[in-house]
Amino acid sequence: MHWLKLVLRNALRHKLRTALTVVGLLVAVLAYGLLQTVVDAWYAGAQAASNARLVTRNAISLVFAMPVSYEARIRGVEGVTAVARSNWFGGIYQEPRNFFPQFAVSDNYLDLYPEFVLPEAQRLAYLRDRKGCLVGRQLADGFGFKVGDVLPIRGTIYPGTWEFVIRGIFDGVDGTKVTRQMLFHWDYLNESVKKIAARRAEQVGVYIVGIDNPENAAPISLAIDAVFRNSLAETLTETEQAFQLGFVAMSNEIIAAIRVVSYVVILIIMAVMANTMAMSARERTTEYATLKALGFGPGFITLLIFGESIAICVIGGGLGLLATPPAAAVFQTVTGGIFPIFKVSPLTVALQAACAMAVGILAAAVPAVRASRVRIVDGLRAIG
Repeated sequence: MHWLKLVLRNALRHKLRTALTVVGLLVAVLAYGLLQTVVDAWYAGAQAASNARLVTRNAISLVFAMPVSYEARIRGVEGVTAVARSNWFGGIYQEPRNFFPQFAVSDNYLDLYPEFVLPEAQRLAYLRDRKGCLVGRQLADGFGFKVGDVLPIRGTIYPGTWEFVIRGIFDGVDGTKVTRQMLFHWDYLNESVKKIAARRAEQVGVYIVGIDNPENAAPISLAIDAVFRNSLAETLTETEQAFQLGFVAMSNEIIAAIRVVSYVVILIIMAVMANTMAMSARERTTEYATLKALGFGPGFITLLIFGESIAICVIGGGLGLLATPPAAAVFQTVTGGIFPIFKVSPLTVALQAACAMAVGILAAAVPAVRASRVRIVDGLRAIG
């Protein structure tokens, strides 16, 4: 009890210094948490992807499409249960900053995605409307879309202004599913393209392939690619998760830089904290010598310094932890929903707490060792 009182009194002796150190820790822990959450958000799409679905694309690049005739041949491969078409549309809603993914898909597309939940009445309305489209809940909430709204999209890959009618809003089965996207009829796109650029019609960007057993993903992928070997449009088939990770890999350098910055922030505050504890220990050299003269051992002095450092870090780190979830919500709002899934994970919280404790322990290590080794005579002579 006496030790705890001494720790608290020492921590509050220089209130301004302690307050500034606590604020620095708060900012550092908060920044670390947000940066780690950005990294998690970057991988959210890939983590939500399934290994039970395959994606077949042109082996050269996604830029090149495949003939629609490939669908029947893929369906004939042993182990394949369903095949859906998907074309990237790449249009603009009102202005470029309102970017969101748009896909022209075949009518059986949602059958391969049981994680997306759509009311049956809305599904039937969508199937009946040639210009109908579906939007995800995250997208609808972000822009205020409602069923029945007309959605004008200015095409970039496919020129012109395309008008769609929102016939349904689908939800994810849980909060980890990315629903910030729009789906519309592949047949509508194909029929329209026939009129303006016939050569670009009857082409599919990627095929989504359902399989009977996820454990057979590798051999089924090889079998599909073997069907089109030496053709004019050879294919590359991989699991949906591997396909998504391929996009993430394009920005590995950015992700690595964010990770480095997050730890640099912690190292900087560690240096600040170490300087604070060194100043405090140097000012109290006479006091520590007096405690030794009264019979307190080096271990007690060490515990005093470690206790003060950890107490400050617990307060600053705790405030940083509490501030992270609301700050993440504000960040997602300010960035316009660029990251559909932007939630602070339990792992990030644990890492924040571990970093705060590490700062407290490491910052006190050198001052504690020096204070515990000071001789009584030298300490009493010292001028703080």
